[in-house]
Amino acid sequence: MTQTALIGGAREPKAPRPSGRAWLLLLPAYALLIGVFAYPLLESVWRSFSEPTLGLENYTWALTNPNNLGVIARTFGNALLATVICLALAYPYAYLMTIVSAKARTVLVVIALIPFWTSLMIRTFAWIVLLQDGGVVNSLLGAIGIGPLELLRTNTGVIIGLSHVLMPFMVLPLYAVMSGIDLRLVTAARSLGARPSVAFLKVFVPLSMPGVAAGSLLVFIQALGFYVTPALLGSPSDSMLAQSIYAQVSGLLEWGRGGALGVILLVITVILLGIIALIARLSSRKGIKVKVL
Repeated sequence: MTQTALIGGAREPKAPRPSGRAWLLLLPAYALLIGVFAYPLLESVWRSFSEPTLGLENYTWALTNPNNLGVIARTFGNALLATVICLALAYPYAYLMTIVSAKARTVLVVIALIPFWTSLMIRTFAWIVLLQDGGVVNSLLGAIGIGPLELLRTNTGVIIGLSHVLMPFMVLPLYAVMSGIDLRLVTAARSLGARPSVAFLKVFVPLSMPGVAAGSLLVFIQALGFYVTPALLGSPSDSMLAQSIYAQVSGLLEWGRGGALGVILLVITVILLGIIALIARLSSRKGIKVKVL
């Protein structure tokens, strides 16, 4: 059974397919993609199998060395934790953007976009100043009797930096979806007897799930490959996979081992994306309702 929408018994007109000449317009994009992405990727994959000798030696080293396994686990753990923190902070912020006045919404959008207008290095060095032992954060914690705490050169500092840098990538997808939700649905649920919290959780939150999924995916994938923030805010014992790859390639000139770590990161990421896509497809199929007018 095809899922073709029928309106008044007539089929919707199909979109015209591009001609052969139209595909030529994509050649520059394909050439750029092959030159800056496909070729370096294939070169790294080949070196991971061929240097110093042809075989699986580099992958054996990567998957049996306890230090490498710890780095891989820390990388995905930090990415997941940063995603959860960004979601917890960005969801109410994005919701606030949908219910305030137009002027207040403009201010909130500007605040959310400020990190895009600031260099990553500047933001990271700012966190070094804030998180250092005698910095602003520890001074405030000491004033209320909590600190001082060791925040810089720890995994905690890395998580704080990651969450701050990646916050806009969670806020903007959430706001894009939430702004399209009709708030009268929540009002209707409340008029039918639902408590405000129940109406919000049962009506608004499910409708915002596409934004949650898009923002979480953006934050998680980008957090996996971060180098500058973990290198400056963390310590060598808290290094992530990007730092290990850089150390192998640039410091030790072990292109094969660095390539193996990169391929492992790529494969695990693709597997996770495939699982997420499969879940989304199954969910969408269950929710499809075909109506014939």
